Amino acid sequence: MQPMIIDNVRIFDGKRMLGRGSVEFADGVITRVMTDPAPRASASASAEVIDGAGLTLLPGLIDAHTHVFGAESNLDMALAFGVTTELDMFMGPPDATRALCTAAGERADLADLRSAGLLASAPGGHPGVTMPDLPTVAGPAQADEFVAARQAEGAHFIKIMVEDGAHHGVSLPALDRATVTALAGAARRRGLRTVAHVAALWSARLALDSGVDMLTHLPLEAALDDAFVRRTAEEKRVVIPTLVMLEMSTPQTSRSAHTGRSLADDPQIAGHLPEHARTAIAEGHEGLCIEPASPGQHFAHALSSVLSLHRAGVPVLAGTDANYRPDRACPVVHGASLHAELALLVAAGLTPAEALTAATSAPAAHFGLADRGVIAPGRRADLVLVQGDPTKDIRRTRSIEAIWRGGVRFDRAAYGKRAAAA
Repeated sequence: MQPMIIDNVRIFDGKRMLGRGSVEFADGVITRVMTDPAPRASASASAEVIDGAGLTLLPGLIDAHTHVFGAESNLDMALAFGVTTELDMFMGPPDATRALCTAAGERADLADLRSAGLLASAPGGHPGVTMPDLPTVAGPAQADEFVAARQAEGAHFIKIMVEDGAHHGVSLPALDRATVTALAGAARRRGLRTVAHVAALWSARLALDSGVDMLTHLPLEAALDDAFVRRTAEEKRVVIPTLVMLEMSTPQTSRSAHTGRSLADDPQIAGHLPEHARTAIAEGHEGLCIEPASPGQHFAHALSSVLSLHRAGVPVLAGTDANYRPDRACPVVHGASLHAELALLVAAGLTPAEALTAATSAPAAHFGLADRGVIAPGRRADLVLVQGDPTKDIRRTRSIEAIWRGGVRFDRAAYGKRAAAA
């Protein structure tokens, strides 16, 4: 593979802006990072050199909460927007999930993929009530067997559904504290992280009490209180708020348009989307976490909770809950929605640089992806080159000049033609 040098470029390494310098990579790995005023090393005669004047180089983006549904096209679309890794929170059947993870690991034209496989839920609960073949967990005694089976199927982490159906207008059985505690313990013994779906105050408290590693989603009926936030920080938990999904699931106020919906009108986004995906963003209402939207749920509570968690030192990861597929009008689409998530994290009170960390080095660290998320020698050459400086204006992440996945440049123009024909 031809060595590549991106010269005279601003470098955000996943944690901080290093300033202007050059990054060299070959055979899929970053080999050298030099920042001014260090003298320039001589370039190999075979190296391709890109002038990065006016541009910023970022690590490839990581979406910490998605649902791929076995669709290669979702990983293709994710990569087109600079998302080089997706963390899938529920997919089956296991053989197909494993096959797609393997393919995504080998192919440079798809975002890489890690998956929880089949999630843990209560018998007759959400989502198993509509999926009779889905394995469930009837009590603590079944937790170890459930986790062992998921690990044998190749799950990279364990997703636990703590949900009683209220947000979907029904009353369903939910996993109790003893069962969630047993699942978290069984996963910990096997070296697997746990992620709990929590979209209400009661479920967030139950998950925290049960010892899960990460909480995903946030309550919308009220902001998290100081005691909850303090305990989350003290116990070193991690939160994936999925703000773009929560925003789209709540009634739109008269003050402003939904950040997520506005992607459909942004030429930097819409111009690279298949028409059915653009229409889903603008008009779709399937797959939302609250159906139908309730006037008692307020997105402002989620923004307030994110700021409180962040100020307390709780790691906040960028995840969208993207669950789009071509046969469903789900408005949270792969790749593009992460740029809305970044904007919403900034709206909540993170700096643009902190939001970028939430989508690069932080998810890599907390999901054990030691080979990516940072621009440094020895790391994967998963890179995104953008116009301007996104540490000053987070919307600059949308102004994509080039994307490399494992050192291979993604052909965004060819993707645009495929998208237009879809």
